[in-house]
Amino acid sequence: MAYLVLVRHGLSTYNKQGLWAGWDDPPLTSEGIDEARRAGKALKDIRFDFGYTNSLQRCAKTLKEIKLFINQNSLPTIQNKAINERNYGDFTRQNKWQVEKQLGKEEFLKLRRSWDYLIPNGESLKQVYERETPYFESEILPKLVIGKNVLIVSSGNSLRALVKYLEKIPDDQIANLEIGTGEVYVYKIDENGIVISKEIRAANLNLGKQ
Repeated sequence: MAYLVLVRHGLSTYNKQGLWAGWDDPPLTSEGIDEARRAGKALKDIRFDFGYTNSLQRCAKTLKEIKLFINQNSLPTIQNKAINERNYGDFTRQNKWQVEKQLGKEEFLKLRRSWDYLIPNGESLKQVYERETPYFESEILPKLVIGKNVLIVSSGNSLRALVKYLEKIPDDQIANLEIGTGEVYVYKIDENGIVISKEIRAANLNLGKQ
């Protein structure tokens, strides 16, 4: 058995302003650093073998804070763009709540949470899944099946895509899943790569408002 832990980065400056970041690279806020440390506090009982993050500073900084807090600063860490956030294309840097007023709630939810809504010059969640899961299967899953504990710190939609894969969430139900900044999903994975348990730690009370 191995642990697979997914952590969403702490609150960024864009999150605080209600802006879509996508592939933009805003830093963490002071609240975001606190969320990263809270995530670390929730993970002190697990000794990790590998850490993964993407090319965005909000995720890399969150992982750095976690490693410091759990006293695993020497944890081997890999950065890869395959687990980057969704590309929000024409909606990058736009205010979510203003867009909601313009589009209406139903269309806004499709844009923000649905499976195959293709953003102009951007990506759908389906496309995130299609670029991310092959990397997970080739690079990370083999480590889990031999009992290595893995920590992944990434962005909201890249983690939603992974959770969909792990939990086999149907396409028409993925819109119900949201992961708050700084939240921690702890999975136990068996020798066949199957999820045998799940626990949410460091739950974010502002879920849905970011």
